[in-house]
Amino acid sequence: VAQAYVNQRKLDHEVKTLQTQAGQFAKQTSQWISMVENFNQALKEIGDVENWARSIEMDMRTIATALEYVHKGQLQPASS
Repeated sequence: VAQAYVNQRKLDHEVKTLQTQAGQFAKQTSQWISMVENFNQALKEIGDVENWARSIEMDMRTIATALEYVHKGQLQPASS
């Protein structure tokens, strides 16, 4: 009976230790998840900026092409 009591106390101590470690691991995992979500959000924002920049670049190329066309005199005034 004495040995069972000693073993039970050891088990109780191990359970408490395991619960503490599990709580710390859960907290750390939650922090990691938060960091990954923030990183994903930052990547999405970078993608949004990249798409915006591509759109602006295409608009600027269109404007540059139109200006070149006008500069070369290829546009004729409309006759009335």
